[in-house]
Amino acid sequence: MPVRCECIDVIVPIANIDRVYPGGFSAFKAEYRDNFGVRFWHDDHLFRDGAMSPRDAGTAVEFWEPFGLIATTERDGGTVFADLCVVESLLGGPTLPCDWIVFDGARRCLYLAGTPDVPVVGREEMGTAPE
Repeated sequence: MPVRCECIDVIVPIANIDRVYPGGFSAFKAEYRDNFGVRFWHDDHLFRDGAMSPRDAGTAVEFWEPFGLIATTERDGGTVFADLCVVESLLGGPTLPCDWIVFDGARRCLYLAGTPDVPVVGREEMGTAPE
């Protein structure tokens, strides 16, 4: 299911969070429960952290680096997103190529490639408490 885009979105596959965060995604949700439904939301596959500026997005990306996630890598002579992705939906989607998401500009949402594209999950659907 797609994750709604809003302002600048930092997208991390939940599988990556499970791999690097102590206790996995469930521990992350418990620790940061007050942010869910406010600036965080997720579907079954992707976690979204929101930012209002490129600087804020950089801070969100930097949060994951000490856990071992790599933002970008070089492939075929160009820079692409690796373990996470930054999306500016009003400017057309990912700020660098990201082959593991599908961006739907008409609906301002994105989803993990190969997964269903309905229903869309955002702030309203997430509510204020983690699942």
